[in-house]
Amino acid sequence: MTSQESNVHVETSRLSLRPVLASDVADLFRIYGDPATNTFNPAGPYPDIDYAKAVLIRWLDHWHTHGFGNWAISLRDRPETIIGFGGLSIRSYDDIMINNLGYRFSTDAWGKGLATEFATYALRYGFENIAFTEISAVVRQNHLASRKVLEKAGLRYIKDIYDVNDAPPSLLFSLTVDEWLSNSK
Repeated sequence: MTSQESNVHVETSRLSLRPVLASDVADLFRIYGDPATNTFNPAGPYPDIDYAKAVLIRWLDHWHTHGFGNWAISLRDRPETIIGFGGLSIRSYDDIMINNLGYRFSTDAWGKGLATEFATYALRYGFENIAFTEISAVVRQNHLASRKVLEKAGLRYIKDIYDVNDAPPSLLFSLTVDEWLSNSK
């Protein structure tokens, strides 16, 4: 994928996605700094705007290095209002490198099927545009809503992983391109 392709805005039936920008820092902090969106995150909310800036720099570097990464997510009919962030990234969990699907939405976007719509699109993008052979996601064991999103999108539980010290294990979900193709028929 060329850098030109990675800058294209894409749309699903209800969502508008674009690569993150440095100017997204306030929205990133608004969503990731909200205790409600971190109920299941052992690290808790982002502590301050500087932390959000550091994360955003890493996300921008990932786009630059790999040609894919996190998108700013908005509703198609309100593209100026970011309701979440999500995307595909290369991560290491339990000493295993994975193609990671991740997302977080503001609380006003919850319960509307938007995370499932996003996850379904991101999987298709990863398999069709990036040519991944497998995409995984890590979720806290007690985060039932996020587990449902992953299952609806076609991922299946693989194993427990111990990714957070002094915390119960997280769950690794995964989907291969062959499984995705089979499910898409």
